[in-house]
Amino acid sequence: MKNLFFLLSSFFLVSSSFSQKAPLNWYLKHPQKDKVFGVGATEAYKLLVNRKPTDVIVAVIDSGVETDHPDLKDVIWINSDEIPANGIDDDNNGYIDDVNGWSFLGGQGGDINNEAMEIARMFQKENRYFAGKDASSIDEGDKDRYEKFLKIKSDFNKEQGQLMAQYKGIEYASKYIANVKKQQGEFSKKANKNYTTKDAIELKLQKNLKRPFLFISPSVIEKQVEGGEAQIGGMIRSNTMNADSLRQVIVGDVVNSLSERNYGCNRYEGPDAMHGTHVSGIIAATNGNKVGIDGIAKHAKIMVLRAVPNGDERDKDIANAIYYAVDNGAKIINMSFGKYYTPSKEILDDAIKYAKSKDVLFVHAAGNDAKDKNSEDSYPTRILNDGTIATNWLEVGASSVSKKGSKLVADFSNYGSKTVDLFAPGVDIYSTVPDGKYEDASGTSMASPVAAGVAAIIRGYFPELTAEQVRDVLMETVVSTTKNIAIPGRKKNESVGVMKDVSISGGFINVERAVSYLLSKEKK
Repeated sequence: MKNLFFLLSSFFLVSSSFSQKAPLNWYLKHPQKDKVFGVGATEAYKLLVNRKPTDVIVAVIDSGVETDHPDLKDVIWINSDEIPANGIDDDNNGYIDDVNGWSFLGGQGGDINNEAMEIARMFQKENRYFAGKDASSIDEGDKDRYEKFLKIKSDFNKEQGQLMAQYKGIEYASKYIANVKKQQGEFSKKANKNYTTKDAIELKLQKNLKRPFLFISPSVIEKQVEGGEAQIGGMIRSNTMNADSLRQVIVGDVVNSLSERNYGCNRYEGPDAMHGTHVSGIIAATNGNKVGIDGIAKHAKIMVLRAVPNGDERDKDIANAIYYAVDNGAKIINMSFGKYYTPSKEILDDAIKYAKSKDVLFVHAAGNDAKDKNSEDSYPTRILNDGTIATNWLEVGASSVSKKGSKLVADFSNYGSKTVDLFAPGVDIYSTVPDGKYEDASGTSMASPVAAGVAAIIRGYFPELTAEQVRDVLMETVVSTTKNIAIPGRKKNESVGVMKDVSISGGFINVERAVSYLLSKEKK
């Protein structure tokens, strides 16, 4: 599932991480000079002014990317061995007309937008197997499987219930906005203030909306409510359908064939490219073109790999996207997604090992559930089934623009003193979205591409470093704080901690410090 945490959700669904209006492109700024925990990109480029970088291909495994966005069209990777739109696999890699990447979510039947959650697919499969049976009629050989099925069923019902509750909350918000517009003639900060509420729920929504209006426009709030209805509603419906049958009709692959590689299509934008477009802009939006924003890595090229739907991604698609990225020259793979169940982790492990053997760095979003990953990891993960740990992996939590120590760590971010490497800007991030536009969004989905952009600077200007060495440098050169921070998800009286309580490095990624460190080593 895409680890996106829209601004709106922080007010309607959980508590807010915001304490001030964030300056534009704050994630590029410098902790000492600008007094916010940005990555220091501007200062880093000053140190690198006399060096020439090599281009670095960053594969964005995501929902799709608007490749003709004015701020992205010049930074999209081009497969020079493929002749566009000739219907021929010119480079013989098994993918026809893969000029900018590939989609593992489309085929002759169209494109998948909504998918079931993984726990729903697991439940559907086992529910069909045990249909009409109860504990008294289970064969001896199936008893262990049946016990696992009962656990899957329980987890599915819990997850579906949580989705239904979220959807109900978004429905309330949608109806509230409609009522405000009907009574006041518009939906605005003033209209919200003057609206006469009808019940306690509307009164709560009215109060909760006061702060969002300080940060985002009424039109964006409306759009996010509409998007939430579509996304959550689509997932709920998909969870009750035969997901495998629908997948086979649309994509046309053999769903249960985990070794199948050559399926999909070259419609890599897909029906909902908001998430992937936002991620890509953070990494590499064109610098200095006086349009929109500046991405972090000036020399990065974005390889578009569509494998993440609204719902949970399939292990098969992610593994194949990794193989594609590695085989086509990517040096960094950004993965702003995750899930808590996986039926076929072994194929992901194999793909991760393959990427490591080819010196490719993974940058992965830690997730937005305020969970301690020491206790509950998500997938994909660098912890492999054979007990080894992939050292070419950077796990990233989200930090905010706040100057208050208690609010530095985003209150939705997953964390882990042994599992999350470092934190990067992930709150109130302004970046590219479809139709040539720009919007704010928050989540570890945004923190991960911030870190990927920083890694791309290092890999471009210091190409002799391996993926593992790049990770080590970024870990060694974090900026930290002596202030106490609030640990996400805990009760107020149990939440006080320090950065070492939530990450391995105990700090925030900083490319200016990383570059200074590497330049000083060269002089010795």
